[in-house]
Amino acid sequence: MTVFLFTIIVLFGAFLAGLLGSLTGVDIHYAIGASIVSVIATSSGSAAAYVKEGITNIRIGMFLEIATTISAILGAIVTIYINPGYIAVMFGLILLFSAVMMLRKKVEHADNDDSGKLARFFKLNGHYPTEQGTVSYSVHNVVGGFVMMFFAGIVSGLLGIGSGALKVLAMDNIMRIPFKVSTTTSNFMMGVTAAASAVVYLHRGQIDPGIAMPVCVGVLIGATVGSKVLIKSKPEKLKLLFAVVVAFLACQMIYNGLTGKL
Repeated sequence: MTVFLFTIIVLFGAFLAGLLGSLTGVDIHYAIGASIVSVIATSSGSAAAYVKEGITNIRIGMFLEIATTISAILGAIVTIYINPGYIAVMFGLILLFSAVMMLRKKVEHADNDDSGKLARFFKLNGHYPTEQGTVSYSVHNVVGGFVMMFFAGIVSGLLGIGSGALKVLAMDNIMRIPFKVSTTTSNFMMGVTAAASAVVYLHRGQIDPGIAMPVCVGVLIGATVGSKVLIKSKPEKLKLLFAVVVAFLACQMIYNGLTGKL
């Protein structure tokens, strides 16, 4: 499964759960619980493949998970006190941001410049395989990336999504990690972050198997079908189509949140 396909699956699964809550009258917190389960399911399969290929930087992932898991639990705890309309608006804004991030031109960072003291202390610098051979890279601005991850975790706990776009932003733009490494490491982190907040939703009884199971099954079937379609399609055109669809649905969700149509 490609990074692009995984992003589509997680976003689509999260959107389906949110849409379920707004259209059927299901409590949005139950929809978020279903979304969290779908993120765990999709992340687990793809993360194993990326780790096996040696692209994922496990040390970076586990280090940054300290921030995302703590903040995801906090986000899951406070979500019950937030107006569902505000959650819908926030969900829509994150989807819009994800659509923009998908269309953004990717810049590969691969350098051996001196990294920060924290990166050297925690041994976060690494390398990954390419067709041209092994590429080494240095990690920068660890503190800035850690802070962004804390925010990503809160969003994940609040909305029941993997916050992949925010995680990639932290690692790609702030920490200057190569894009392939940042996206695969983000996928590795998504499941752990979602599992942390899932504990809170499960404790509150807001993960209903009757809602979560169809969402997970639908997302996993979509992954299987999507992987076959992607082979015969042009990724750039798919990105544009998906970005337009997500932007439209995000605007609709923001409108419903502002007007109270939930």
